[in-house]
Amino acid sequence: MIKKQGILDQRHHIIEENEYLLELWHKAQAGDKGAFCQLAERQYRSLFAYATNFTDDRDFIKDSIQEIFIRIWEKRTTTTIQYVSIYLFKSLRNQLLQEFRRSKPVRSSLNSLEVNELSDWQTVETQIEQVEADSESQYKVRQAINTLPKRQQEVVFLKFYNGLENDQIAALMEINRQSVANLLYKALGTLKSQMVFYQFWLLASFMAL
Repeated sequence: MIKKQGILDQRHHIIEENEYLLELWHKAQAGDKGAFCQLAERQYRSLFAYATNFTDDRDFIKDSIQEIFIRIWEKRTTTTIQYVSIYLFKSLRNQLLQEFRRSKPVRSSLNSLEVNELSDWQTVETQIEQVEADSESQYKVRQAINTLPKRQQEVVFLKFYNGLENDQIAALMEINRQSVANLLYKALGTLKSQMVFYQFWLLASFMAL
């Protein structure tokens, strides 16, 4: 009963967060740079964490996130978004994969006055680099997740830390729903073998397959 209530509370929070982000997005579509700045800063940390599933190059990640927000701002009047976080994750994933396919990653040039007004990226980057106080169990969960293959880390991040449904993860990663379930199953099996029961429960209680 407690587990079910926790999942319901998490989903309710996700819905409320998306409604708030959509409100900011609609203001940004109307030309409100302040609202777009708020949206970008609110999502920057999650996007940065998501990108670490693909690369450890922090400068490359920062450049890629800047690039997607520049592109989204420029195309805002013709872009329709239903789930803001999913749209941003998808945009960043495509950006990273596109850059990986190139022999030499292309860095975006931020010489536009309009771009410079969108956000104080260095401030957000500093926030990400700050060390947070974590309990021993939370630390061990993260350490265990870091040992997983990259694709398993990605589905764990999207499922556990962002509360996405399997079909949403499948659409984002461009795989079928069963593949998502298989990746989660393998990830959980590995994590369970590495962690004592109560630590594993912290993760599994939020990851209903």
